[in-house]
Amino acid sequence: MQFIPQILFLLALGFGLVFFARNVQRMRRNIKLGRDLDRSDQKDKRLSKMLRVAMGQSKMVTKPIAGTLHVIVYVGFVIINIEVLEIIIDGLFGTHRVFSFIGPAYGFLIGSFEILALLVAVSVILFWIRRNIIKIKRFILTEMKGWPKNDANYILYIELVLMILFLTMNGADLHLQQVGAAGYAHEAGVVGAFPISQYIAPFFEGMAEASVIVIERAAWWMHILGILFFLNYLYYSKHLHILLAFPNVYFSNLKPQGEFRNLEAVTDEVKMMMDPDADPFAEPEAGDEEEMPEKFGASDVQDLSWFQLLSSYTCTECGRCTAECPANQTGKLLSPRKIMMSTRDRLEEVGEGLNKDKNFKPEDDGKQLLDDYITREELWACTTCNACVEACPVGIDPLSIIMDMRQYLVMEESAAPSELNGAMTNIENNGAPWPYNQQDRLGWAEEA
Repeated sequence: MQFIPQILFLLALGFGLVFFARNVQRMRRNIKLGRDLDRSDQKDKRLSKMLRVAMGQSKMVTKPIAGTLHVIVYVGFVIINIEVLEIIIDGLFGTHRVFSFIGPAYGFLIGSFEILALLVAVSVILFWIRRNIIKIKRFILTEMKGWPKNDANYILYIELVLMILFLTMNGADLHLQQVGAAGYAHEAGVVGAFPISQYIAPFFEGMAEASVIVIERAAWWMHILGILFFLNYLYYSKHLHILLAFPNVYFSNLKPQGEFRNLEAVTDEVKMMMDPDADPFAEPEAGDEEEMPEKFGASDVQDLSWFQLLSSYTCTECGRCTAECPANQTGKLLSPRKIMMSTRDRLEEVGEGLNKDKNFKPEDDGKQLLDDYITREELWACTTCNACVEACPVGIDPLSIIMDMRQYLVMEESAAPSELNGAMTNIENNGAPWPYNQQDRLGWAEEA
């Protein structure tokens, strides 16, 4: 009977980790549906960017209030969860505060954890107020209705409850140390190392020792089970960026933001057309056929790169990209955040098909990213200014998805807007996007 708690803990830990591993494998499978992309260059520069942007939160603090609160939650949550190592050891071996033997250093750690827990709780409450009472504009746009709004609030509730459980556990523990309860008295060396929970401990005075032990144990169990639940909830939440921000920033585009990707097949064809010695009717050399893409651009998730699919999972839905988008600011339908959310939704739909049938193909359900998730109006509203790319705190590039889908519309469906078709026709005929003959270009100067 004495080993039942350890057995239950082992089962809970094992189930949580196995379920998490299964979801990670599914996510990895979904991301690998994307086309290949080489991002193995400039490793030192990539590592430096990851440390500065993902770990150092350098782009978060461009908005001081939100950035500061986020840094507190980020640092606090990471550091507080160092304690999870002790909880796991205690849970597996039936010990209690196994690291308390290190004395003053342990007291300093617990004290630091408690201060951070309080700061995290305050920050989470302020985040909730910003979303639900102040209702900052980027949090109440159309794409944030329903699940996205609820998901953001659920995360805040979970984080707040975890911090409360942590402090309650410590408060009950401190009271039991002070009264010399069996299994707690040996920790008297760390009494006084609880700067926040020392104000919670008095609430347990006058209660039966057994009742306080039940409260302490209940808070301990709910805290670790809450962490395991949170870990597995991440896959279904925008908070996947907690894990994916680091690889996403590392593999992000290092080229100048104004430089668009050219298709080698198209470039080679243009070069051939401009080469007076080239034979346009010559048979392609062996191997050249494989270089020609099956289709130009992207109409569904499998046409995007693996990095673009990774970014769809990484999106924090913070809305900074949309808040900076000039098209969105002027009332256009485009929201860069919605582009990423729609890509993830479609990828998840394809993933569900693969969960049911490993031979499932994206085209089997009669849907695609274009039209069913992202409209043509959204795509053509983009000004390609790169404001969304610059604003993203985790290196996401919504513009690359927009450009790939535009490329599909132009090169596969000849479905460019009439204004663009007119400009391209003028370039072909007049060498400029304006409808004037080349001989008449300087007419305006003569009239002046």
